[in-house]
Amino acid sequence: MEIFKTKATLKAFLKPLKESGKKIALVPTMGALHNGHISLIKLAQQNADIIICSIFVNPTQFTDPKDLEKYPRPIEHDLAMLESAGCSGVLMPNVEEMYPLDEDENWHINLGKAEFLLEGEFRKGHYQGVTQIVKKLFDAVEPDVAMFGQKDFQQVLMIKNMVKYFDLPIQIITCPIIREDDGLAMSSRNIHLSAADRQHSLVLNESLHFVVKHFDEYSLEELEAKAKIFYKDIEGVELDYFTIANGNTLEPAASKDEENLVALVAAKVGSTRLIDNMIIK
Repeated sequence: MEIFKTKATLKAFLKPLKESGKKIALVPTMGALHNGHISLIKLAQQNADIIICSIFVNPTQFTDPKDLEKYPRPIEHDLAMLESAGCSGVLMPNVEEMYPLDEDENWHINLGKAEFLLEGEFRKGHYQGVTQIVKKLFDAVEPDVAMFGQKDFQQVLMIKNMVKYFDLPIQIITCPIIREDDGLAMSSRNIHLSAADRQHSLVLNESLHFVVKHFDEYSLEELEAKAKIFYKDIEGVELDYFTIANGNTLEPAASKDEENLVALVAAKVGSTRLIDNMIIK
């Protein structure tokens, strides 16, 4: 497995591979890898010949400086996982490599109304930062396909909108959520949960599972109301939102007959903010 610190060395590595017709996949990450990330690598191997993973904790997508500061960075652990998974190469740039001081970084693109819904209300500007760094990674790798996890459902939608905005020839593949045995969605943030928080965090999966299981029994309003009851009187758990939305727009679902429906939730458990979702249909 090759390790690259600069875009130029990565491009030099990829050039002959592309010329020989190899298909390239990119798996962008911020490190602190877990089996959810490895599932992206495995799925990438089914869709491409060469798998490039990036590890970069992107400062422009953190709306809280403390969140950026405490983001875990277990590099040796991450590299061992990627090599074991059969990753072809890893791009590990520093901030100056991705954000050169002599470049104009005044980034703002139209991501559509969905940018300002759900996570967009709680993390203003977040998706401008996400799409900014993903575009930079796309420019560095020029992949044929790129893999993103369904857990960040809104993020995947924003990246697809960015790809359309620039008319990029890149296929975005959404990879299923990987869960712990008890149902908690795997996340790099889970390491911050105390033992009590870890137990309380299961409410996210339980409330989503309830909506999917009982979707045919209640109205949309009743389903959301019953899901929110799960969060009543759980010490240390603060619900930000629970919604059943159109998966294409993230607008609240107007009818159960809509084709693409997803339930999405965000809650603060202890000091850790968690998100999760389940596709209803």
